[in-house]
Amino acid sequence: MAGRPWWAANELLAFLLEIAALACLFRWGYSLAGHLAVQLLTGTAVLAAAIVLWGLFAAPRARFRPPLAGVLAVKALVLGGGALALYGVGHPAAAAVLGAVVVVNTALAETFRHRAAGPPKPAA
Repeated sequence: MAGRPWWAANELLAFLLEIAALACLFRWGYSLAGHLAVQLLTGTAVLAAAIVLWGLFAAPRARFRPPLAGVLAVKALVLGGGALALYGVGHPAAAAVLGAVVVVNTALAETFRHRAAGPPKPAA
């Protein structure tokens, strides 16, 4: 991370967005039921599903490594789902901001990743 402060800042933001999306998904799941025990169960189930999906396909040390399009699809599902969940619990402006920040953060992460890899090497 030394010498790459923008990359490090964007990675920190990505982590915070992941946590925020998970919290929003829990809150949305919690809001689906009326009884406290069922609220906790549904919130935890939605949260667990998102964590398992992320851990299997999108985490830096994911168990399965699909092509970039697959990773981005999982990120869109979980992070976009977090924004939709925020909308679903009655915060449309915050959902729009979260969605916009997720898109910019992901675009920057891919830009930084391609820059770090350098230009493509000619085929031998």
